[in-house]
Parts: sequence; C-alpha cells; structure tokens
Amino acid sequence: MAVYSVHMRPISEHPNPDEFVFVRDGFSLWAFLFGPFWMLRHRLWLVLLIYVAVLIALAAALHFLGASSGAKVAAGFFLCFLVGFEAATLRRFGLSRRGWNELGIVVADDLEAAERRFFDAWVKGEPRLIAPAAKDSPRARPAPAGEIIGLFPQPGGSP
Repeated sequence: MAVYSVHMRPISEHPNPDEFVFVRDGFSLWAFLFGPFWMLRHRLWLVLLIYVAVLIALAAALHFLGASSGAKVAAGFFLCFLVGFEAATLRRFGLSRRGWNELGIVVADDLEAAERRFFDAWVKGEPRLIAPAAKDSPRARPAPAGEIIGLFPQPGGSP
C-alpha cells in the first residue's frame, strides 16, 4: 500500500478536482535517473538551484581532495540516490512554498484508488485539515521532570 499526501491550490473558493495534487511517498525512479529534468517538470526552481550548487561544491571538494574518478562517480550516484529517496519531500516543500494547503493523507494501492478514497471522504465531509500543533496541545508541551520518557526510568529511581 502506498501513502499519498493530498494538496489543494491556495485560492480555491469552490474546489475543482483538477486543483488537487496527490504526492506519493517513497522512492522515485524518475527523480533518481533524471533529477534536474524531474525538478524542472515539477517546477522546483529553488530545489534545482540548491541541487546544482551542491553538485558543483561536491565536484570542487572532490577535485581539491584529489579523489579518484571512482569516488567522484560514487559521490554523484549517492547524490542522485538521495534525490530519488527525498523526491516526495521535495515536492511537498515546493507545493508548500507556493502556498498549497495540505489536506490530509490517503493510503491506497495506487493513485486512482487514492483519489477515489479521498474524494469519497471529501464529499461526505470527513477529511480534516492538518494544522500545526497549537502551543497548548499535549504534543507541544514538554514532559514534567518527574515523568518517565521512553523505556528507561530516571537515574536513581525505583525500577
């Protein structure tokens, strides 16, 4: 099963199904193989500039360190591999920079099933907007000093 995050255009008074973007989590083969073209396709201009800057800095650093050509190829392969793994995060970053709203998360076998599940819930009014944690929410408050966090008790306490 794949996990998709659902995004909607920022200025949609009456949402149109064409104004939603479903971003699939996981490795992207196209971003791995054709990283810069994939970034251009998804209008990730800032990500592309950072990618080119990192690529140039990496090549310069390896050149000045006197690395072998095999090390240079391995470093380039690693960078492409990283882009492939982080493709969904990069897309979500680009959408959020353009002001798109993240509406929720859908788990489904494929994109068509994810769209069907999301819009069925959307029509029923079930999706809830994802909002950042409020300052008074339990997730935002630090735990009191006496509470146990994780599996280990406080030092010197009773087991």
